[in-house]
This record gives sequence, structure tokens and C-alpha cells, in this order.
Amino acid sequence: MEKSLPIHEHDYERPAIIEPTKVISPIPDMPERAVVIFYQDVIDSLNERGLLEKIVNRRSEVGLFPVYGIEYKGERVALLNPGLGAPSAAGFYDELIALGVKKTLACGSCGVLKREIPRGEIIVVESAIRDEGTSFHYVAPSREIYADPYVIEIIESTLRGLSIPYIKGKTWTTDAFYRETKKIVKRRIDEGCITVEMEASALMAVSRFRDVVFGQLLSSGDDVSGDEWDRRFHPEASSHKERVFWAALECCLRL
Repeated sequence: MEKSLPIHEHDYERPAIIEPTKVISPIPDMPERAVVIFYQDVIDSLNERGLLEKIVNRRSEVGLFPVYGIEYKGERVALLNPGLGAPSAAGFYDELIALGVKKTLACGSCGVLKREIPRGEIIVVESAIRDEGTSFHYVAPSREIYADPYVIEIIESTLRGLSIPYIKGKTWTTDAFYRETKKIVKRRIDEGCITVEMEASALMAVSRFRDVVFGQLLSSGDDVSGDEWDRRFHPEASSHKERVFWAALECCLRL
């Protein structure tokens, strides 16, 4: 008898053998809100300017993953870079929830699948194609996963109120950025994807499984829609990343 693919052998029994709440104690004064940020240079800059205070270190075999706190408009918000890719991001996001976080806004970069999207555009994630493995261990198999419409409404209202231009759309979450072939890129474009990144669908799945609030902003970077990769490097990329972070922080306060 032919065996099914392991990814289809999902089991949502609770608790798992290693449950975050079994091995991580909640922090009494842990902020309810968090920004999951994939820009380490922004974190370093904020830290150098004295805007961050360390709350706790999380750890893996590759090193420390500090959780910081930032005071903004009278609110204290947690801040974490969970590492690249769905497994790392989802795992540390799950740990943030165990620490006490209930509302999260993620921000990071993405490639574009539409050449007309300029570099530095802010994209509000509406849904994601689940071309990664992590999300299937949190929610039942489906081709696509959708963001909470209520959260999208809050994000849009916040960005409009700040006069920050943005677009909405579907992203393609993939584990393998070196395997974005012309054939698969065309298929994702035909499905309506406008961006590609490595974490969104997994983060949405964790939030749904743990019943917490989550939304995500992406910032457009390189272009993978053509026959050749276009890095579209821009000298103002670093300052734009920080602008995206402050936009995410504003949205997070309203969740």
C-alpha cells in the first residue's frame, strides 16, 4: 500500500509532547501586544538609540533570540526577530504567546510578483498560499489561509489615518527561495499572488491555532516576476525598513 505524504498526517491533539506553556513560564508584566520584525538592523538601531529594554532571552542552538520592550505612546509593546523561515518564525511566535502576548503585528520584506509594484511599497497581507510545511501542523490542510478581516480593517484604517499608502493582496509563502522557478512563479501569479516571502502562512496558522490576534505588513523588495532576478537595490532601503516598523507599531497599538 502506498503511504501518504507525511505532511498530510496532521494531528491537532492538545497538548503536544513539547507544549510551549509546559516549558515556558508566562512573564507577569509581559506586554499584551508584540511586533514580530524581520529587520535585525532596525532592532540594532533602536537599541543603540536607547529605545529598547530587554525583557527576556529566548534561545535555540543557533544562539539567543532577545525579546525586547519598547514604550510608545504610553503603551509597552514587545519586539522580537524570530529568525528567517516558517519553522523558526512560527516556533518563536508560539513562545511569545506562551510568554503572554495576545495581539501581534508582523513586518518584514518580500519579493514581488508584479513588476509594477515599486520597491518600498507596503502590502497588507489578506491571504497566503501555504507552500511551506509548518502551517499544516497547526491547522487542517488547505491551499490558502486567510487573515482575519477584522484585523485587516484595523490595519487599513490605521494606515489611512496616517496617510501611508499601501496595497492589499495575496502572498506566496515558500520554504525554498532558491527554488522559485519560472513555472511555479507563473502559477502563483495566475492564482493571484502579488508577493512572495517565507513566514506569513505559518504565522497565520499559529495565531488561529492559539486563538490570538495577528496581522502582517510586508515591504516590497526584489522582483522575481521576470526571466531574471532583479534585486532592485535601493540606498534608502534601511530607512524605509524603519518606516515600515513604525507603521506596524501604530497598527499594533490599535489591535
